[in-house]
Amino acid sequence: MDWTTKKILITGGTGSFGRAFTRYALEHLNPNVIRIFSRDELKQAEMREEFKSQKLRFFIGDIRDADRVERALRGVDIVIHAAAMKRVEVCEYNPFEAIMTNIMGTQNVINKAIDCGAEKIISISTDKAANPVNLYGATKLCQEKIVTQSNSYVGPKKTRIACVRYGNVVGSRGSVVGIFKQQKDSGELTITDDRMTRFWITLDQAVRFVHSSIEMMRGGEIFVPKIPSMKVTDLAAAVAPKNKIRITGIRPGEKLHELMITEDEARHCKDLGDRFLIEPEFPWWDSEFHSGGKSVSHEFRYASNTNTEWLTIEELKRLIG
Repeated sequence: MDWTTKKILITGGTGSFGRAFTRYALEHLNPNVIRIFSRDELKQAEMREEFKSQKLRFFIGDIRDADRVERALRGVDIVIHAAAMKRVEVCEYNPFEAIMTNIMGTQNVINKAIDCGAEKIISISTDKAANPVNLYGATKLCQEKIVTQSNSYVGPKKTRIACVRYGNVVGSRGSVVGIFKQQKDSGELTITDDRMTRFWITLDQAVRFVHSSIEMMRGGEIFVPKIPSMKVTDLAAAVAPKNKIRITGIRPGEKLHELMITEDEARHCKDLGDRFLIEPEFPWWDSEFHSGGKSVSHEFRYASNTNTEWLTIEELKRLIG
């Protein structure tokens, strides 16, 4: 795929992922243009100053505003949909706001991208969408359904739409790493439950995974990377080994362990080597679209507590810097 002629739009482009993908694209893909679409003028100004690239265009706007989304999408070839309300506790307390952004906003992006003739759209999802127990996860599950099923609405147009689903990102805004570092000088770290496990992926891994998924997508897939798990207690030991741990209890909407692929999804899931592919259940879908993959067992589930790959305390120390 020749990226040098492509115009890219990144919704939520001033976030941790958007910045990282922009840097990666400028250094490795050399696209024609990257349009950054987000609500925060200050972050856009900071990003403009940071990158100083003539290839960047900045659009102030909200994905809830369909007209503004359409304006930003005109002439775009590749859409990376990363805009979302992401904090679990904020979504729990503001459910209608989360629905308006994560579900209705996604519908706007998909509808307008199809109308404007974009070639490929990939949406960033989360492990919390698999068997969700909180509103954030539920909205992201709806987002996945909107994204994958919207391929049926494309008709004769060339647009193809897919998802990536991955776990917690090292160093992203609001991550537990930042919280632990803030608490480090106090001598005490707070953990909701000492049995808790999580999937873990670096920003660079996430960016490269999205890039490769765009290259290989046919429309309707959910791509899931094979990534390691870690114990939250090990992460605490990596950040502040001398600090005491105070257990505060699991918060509303929080899982003890994360699930990336459910047993029900396993029935139409393939192991592609470096990733899993949850295939869409379309009548026109051909399993040979992604040749070489091996079907997983119907009892398969991909969960953070039963993962075969784990990060040690030393590995976590190297990752968080």
